[in-house]
Amino acid sequence: MSLDNLKREAAENLRRLIENEYPGRGIILGRSMDATQAIQVYWLMGRSENSRNRLLQERGPAVRTAAADPGKMEDPSLVIYTAMREIPGHFLVSNGDHTDALAAGMTAGRSFEDVLSDSKHEPDGPHWTPRIAGDTALLNGQIRFRLAILKADPFGSNRTVREFFQYEDIAPGFGWCVTTYRGNRNPLPSFSGEPYLMPLPEGPEKLADMIWNHLNNENRVALAVKAIDAQAGTSMVILRNRHKAKKGGRG
Repeated sequence: MSLDNLKREAAENLRRLIENEYPGRGIILGRSMDATQAIQVYWLMGRSENSRNRLLQERGPAVRTAAADPGKMEDPSLVIYTAMREIPGHFLVSNGDHTDALAAGMTAGRSFEDVLSDSKHEPDGPHWTPRIAGDTALLNGQIRFRLAILKADPFGSNRTVREFFQYEDIAPGFGWCVTTYRGNRNPLPSFSGEPYLMPLPEGPEKLADMIWNHLNNENRVALAVKAIDAQAGTSMVILRNRHKAKKGGRG
């Protein structure tokens, strides 16, 4: 497929995102247009008051979810977690406690896939929310990207189907995206198929605004864009939050 066709495909996928009332949580891994940065995007959406009562906060090199209003937080078990974390050579992102599990396991020498073999989809029937994860690896001057989605087996929600996608490289100005859901129905339909192509315009601020403005205004909660210097291995984060933290609102 030609570069022009890929650009049209990515632009069409971005347009479809704004038409999707509820993609849920999403991850994009890719490269900046000038090829100097690896890019990670993570967003949160919510339908319930508990899910919407959140924001994203930087904690050093990590990004965590937190309660916007601690007094209204009902159950933190599936909504408060580390969304982005760094270990030597790897930049991790996920929608749950498996971010920390990946950091611990990979530091101990296990692979991305092996660590996630111990994780399952979320125990939140009837939706059975998928767990999604990404790894941007800087190895000997090269960048490698991995995405994963862990979904309930359609033939038995007590079992998990694990799908892994590895990219040896991604062209500058593009990223691959995976989300938890396909739309706003009951129960929520899990993401299906392969990650889809998204455009990554130059500049993390511009990218943060672009994705934020393409998420459903009623259901969007928070978004983080991490720009990783491919040579130095350093990173910076841009946040967009629906709420401001109230006193005591650190998770």
